[in-house]
Amino acid sequence: MSNTKALPLIQADVEPCCPPLNERPLTVEEAERAAAMFKALGDPIRLRLFSQIAAHADGEACVCDISDVGVSQPTVSHHLKKLREAGLLTSERRGTWVYYRVAPSVMASLARSFSVSG
Repeated sequence: MSNTKALPLIQADVEPCCPPLNERPLTVEEAERAAAMFKALGDPIRLRLFSQIAAHADGEACVCDISDVGVSQPTVSHHLKKLREAGLLTSERRGTWVYYRVAPSVMASLARSFSVSG
């Protein structure tokens, strides 16, 4: 019988980055937040990593499951750090591995940016 227990994920509060682009002009803060997210996703390696995490079973992935993107492990760690700094990912250390999850509301927030309102 196993005594292992799953640890709850610590999720950072993530506000939607901005309203739909055709709803109203963005404020300075909304534009800065959205630009940071889009800049982080503008790199093909980061976009692949983000996609692998978002599509992974249970919506989370161990770094060991997503590191095969054609660059070295230190480079993968650098890109994951940039995605976290942009508010796109959250992470949790479990033993020797780090697990990544798309930050709450990010997918809906990014999609909402390009949706057509009323």
